[in-house]
Amino acid sequence: MTSCPFCAEEIQDDAIKCKHCGEFLDAGRQSRFAEEKREWYFRKSFIIIAVCCVGPLALPLIWWRPQTTRSWKIGLTIGILVLSWILFQTTMDSIYTFMEYYKQSVLSMSTIPESCL
Repeated sequence: MTSCPFCAEEIQDDAIKCKHCGEFLDAGRQSRFAEEKREWYFRKSFIIIAVCCVGPLALPLIWWRPQTTRSWKIGLTIGILVLSWILFQTTMDSIYTFMEYYKQSVLSMSTIPESCL
C-alpha cells in the first residue's frame, strides 16, 4: 500500500487511479491541478472573462496560449469575430431605432395643441 500524492489516502501499489480523489497516478495523464501551473493570463477562466469583456481584443491571449491546438485557435478566432460582428450590428440597429423613437417623440412634443394655449 502506498499513499496518493494528491490526497494522501492509502491506495494499492498497482493502482492507476485513486479511488478517493479520482486523480490518475501515472505521469502521462494531466491532473486537474495542471491548470494552476500555467501563467494567470493563459488560464481558461481568464481568457473567457477577457473575451466577454473586450471581445476580439482578447484574441492574442488565445494565439499565445501554448496548450491550445492550431485548429482550436482558428475556430475560436472565427467564432469570436462572427459573434462580435453580430453584436456590433445589433447594437447599431438598436441605437438607430432609439434615435428614431427619440426624434418622433421630440417632434410630437414640439407641436402644442391649441387647446393648451
